[in-house]
Amino acid sequence: MSRFVRGFRKYFRLYIRCARTAVSAAVAYRMNFAAGMIITFFSNILFPLVTIVIYGAGLSFPGWTFYQVLLIQSIFTVSSGISNMFFQGIFRETNNAVRDGVFEIILLKPVEPLFYLAATSINPESSALVAGGCVMFGLSAAHVPGITGAAVPVFMLFILAGICVMLGLTLVMAAVSFKWVGNSRLPELFGSVLELAKYPLGIYPHSVRTFSTFIIPVALVASIPAAVLTGRVESSYIAAVIPCILLVLTGIVLYKRMIRMYESAGG
Repeated sequence: MSRFVRGFRKYFRLYIRCARTAVSAAVAYRMNFAAGMIITFFSNILFPLVTIVIYGAGLSFPGWTFYQVLLIQSIFTVSSGISNMFFQGIFRETNNAVRDGVFEIILLKPVEPLFYLAATSINPESSALVAGGCVMFGLSAAHVPGITGAAVPVFMLFILAGICVMLGLTLVMAAVSFKWVGNSRLPELFGSVLELAKYPLGIYPHSVRTFSTFIIPVALVASIPAAVLTGRVESSYIAAVIPCILLVLTGIVLYKRMIRMYESAGG
């Protein structure tokens, strides 16, 4: 146990140091950093544009008010911001290193490759995405009646599960990079699957609901957490946490397996 604790402390200190370095590097050019943060923050205003148009035309998603749908999309924005900030860079850095045939440099580091990639690809500018999503969340939650404190613990569980889904998808994409070099279209493919999480789960056919809840559980990124807050709890939602855990474990195992198969061929 003491060995585990020492190892945890080592990696924790390294991660904090890398995070500080990332922030220092980002603010080295203060005007560029500030401009990027401002643009990212206000670009969130355009994100729910489709929803604004639909409800502005007098239409709606059945059973969902405008602010309830906005609640879903604000949760999606926050989750995406957390993903971009802390682990989305794993795919980008893996893809670039494999393409250039220099991944062995990462393997020579005295830490786990996954940890190294996550710690050295922190993106502080994505904090503006999180902030923008939080503003949207506060605005929408203020106009949604019936949100109770009792729903918050379950809501936070599903938020964590949704972040695990995004981590799992990132790891799978990164693992595929070892064989499909230069796969610039892969994020678009997985991104199109994530689009399902931006809108109420009930508007999709039964097959799509099953796929997005139990196969690739992207519904837990935003749809299901918002449903919990608005009182639309179903017993099957708890079972959907299991595929989230399995997706992360699959991503880790697949990534480590692909590392063993790495041949430094480049792209």
